[in-house]
Amino acid sequence: MDGVNISAYNSPRREYPLEYTRNIGVAAHIDAGKTTTTERILYYTGVVHKIGEVHHGTAVTDWMAQERERGITITSASITCAWTTKRGPYGGREQRINIIDTPGHVDFTAEVERSLRVLDGAVAVFCAVGGVQPQSETVWRQADKYGVPRLAFVNKMDRSGADFFDVIDDMRDKLGANAHPLFLPICLEEAFVGLVDLVAMKAYYFDKSDPLGVNFHVREIPEELREEANAYREALIEAVADFDDEIAEKFLLGDTPKEDELKRGAYKNIGVQRLLHAIVDYLPSPLDLPPMKAQNSVGEEVVLAPDDGGKAAGLVFKLWTDPFAGKLVFYRLYSGRLQKGSQIYNPRTRKMERVSRLLVMKADAREDIDVVYAGDICAIIGVRNVTTGDTLCDKVLDVSLEPPTFPVPVISMSIEPNTKADQEKMSMALGRLSDEDPTFRVSSNPETGQTLISGMGELHLEIIRDRLFREFRVHARAGKPRIAYRETISREAEGEGRFIRQSGGRGQYGHAHILIEPQKPGMGIEVVSKIVGGVIPKEFIKPTVDGILEAANNGVVAGYPVIDFKVSLVDGSFHQVDSSEMAFRMAGIFAFRDATAKAGPTLLEPIMLVEVTTPEAYQGDLIGDITRRRGRIQNMRVGTRATHISAMVPLEAMFGYATDLRSLSKGRADYSMEPSHFDEVPASLSGHIVQTSHREPVRA
Repeated sequence: MDGVNISAYNSPRREYPLEYTRNIGVAAHIDAGKTTTTERILYYTGVVHKIGEVHHGTAVTDWMAQERERGITITSASITCAWTTKRGPYGGREQRINIIDTPGHVDFTAEVERSLRVLDGAVAVFCAVGGVQPQSETVWRQADKYGVPRLAFVNKMDRSGADFFDVIDDMRDKLGANAHPLFLPICLEEAFVGLVDLVAMKAYYFDKSDPLGVNFHVREIPEELREEANAYREALIEAVADFDDEIAEKFLLGDTPKEDELKRGAYKNIGVQRLLHAIVDYLPSPLDLPPMKAQNSVGEEVVLAPDDGGKAAGLVFKLWTDPFAGKLVFYRLYSGRLQKGSQIYNPRTRKMERVSRLLVMKADAREDIDVVYAGDICAIIGVRNVTTGDTLCDKVLDVSLEPPTFPVPVISMSIEPNTKADQEKMSMALGRLSDEDPTFRVSSNPETGQTLISGMGELHLEIIRDRLFREFRVHARAGKPRIAYRETISREAEGEGRFIRQSGGRGQYGHAHILIEPQKPGMGIEVVSKIVGGVIPKEFIKPTVDGILEAANNGVVAGYPVIDFKVSLVDGSFHQVDSSEMAFRMAGIFAFRDATAKAGPTLLEPIMLVEVTTPEAYQGDLIGDITRRRGRIQNMRVGTRATHISAMVPLEAMFGYATDLRSLSKGRADYSMEPSHFDEVPASLSGHIVQTSHREPVRA
């Protein structure tokens, strides 16, 4: 075990100690090769005996019918494998690697968000031809948000146009990443034959007679690459020295660090085995990271060490409805251990839940286990009243972990069942789907009785519709996708709400006076009470605030939710007999409507960040088309292989863009799109939107 000490935090019954456990995600831009890379990892680790292919619909982690038909990952898949390195500090000991393969399409970014929240490390896959693409940037920011260490794996090195060093420059420029190669390619494109290991200073040549890349030959670094390899190794040691005092001392003295010291401080299947070694050598175990922090019921910070002997505490990061097993609750345990048949506490509901079964997931397959330990990822069956982001812990501990955060939906459409029987099935199905997906919302329009579904994009809603039909056997008609607009205010205003009813006997009396102010975009909603002297009794403050928040769901311009404002409850009055919670809730609603009507209410539309990659010959036509769609060009970069255009474009103008893009570029350009922010709708369009919203409500 070559110098790695086993911590006392480990239970003696544990199969894989914490030191030999890695929880990693594989993430990147769509089509960079995440799932293909995961398939190779599963083959080399012996989980599968035949490599699955995305384009054949045989990938293990793309198990949904929709994924196999479209050749994309839609839901994150969890799978467990084992790997033994031959050298280094972990040499000779089998490691458990828990992998989550995540989607690359922006419509399913919530899957990446919740996965990164519970992972200890990630492999960011980059295409050697495309470099750092838009969704790669989004994934990188998400990993930064949760402090997840990363390895970069440059894929498709054998493709025409591959440029390893251009990808590294891209990472430094676009991501601000402190990127240094651990390996150098030996030749590029079709001539790609192997790798130079800058830590071991050896060359690995892959056996041309072995298409699966299992066999390779270790040789000395070829003379023509030695000078380049020495220069990159020197830069790598200098980078590691910034974070490791022992390496820094050796570097300053001119000594060469040993291989183990350096490791401790820092499509053709070629290189995946090196990636597995790097996962073990460079990505952290649960013990290598700072202990997770939580808050107890009185708001005090509690530190959760990854200790099998501690009290159990972990985070629910995903729900999934399995047709055979029922509701699966995906769970990362940070402290203690959890046994099958035991009780676990949910601080949100203040109730105990029974753990009927524990499972280790292998994509859509599963293995029953009796106990999970700190640092493990598992699925639970039996717990009922849970949602994504819930903490499940020992009742004595009673703590809450920080949940993942998710973007708001930007697109909606109506959906109507064909029959009454379909109505019942649809209600149940939509409830389950919204439990699974925090970016999918279901609402009802009180004026028309329509059921509205909202999500992150057209593909997102298309997949939901498909799942309704296939999994839940619901026959329903869907309306055209519509924009999920928002409203806000432009100036400060006061508002007053009175709710007074007298009908003989006890009446109703509620009176509230508020001040509303605009907040900066993205700051959200804030409601504070400045009531003094008991002009509104304490027990009626919360109902008033609830009324204000309820009213904010339907703005005064076109009935869309109101965002980015602050409300101060400043005054009011009450009646000793007639005042009630209901009366003050209604007073809050009336006061909010009164104030927003005076505060310069405006309509907002979702603005998308659109990234287009095109041959230079078509850039003029594509820029003209973006401008025609009310788009604003943010940046244009002419590369050696293509032109990259970044623009901000209203979502309303992006329907049908894929077809127009193919036509204008003869099928040679591609694009990606992700929500950026909300911006004011031009006055020339707002009148039409207001009229349309009353005829075909689509509120999110």
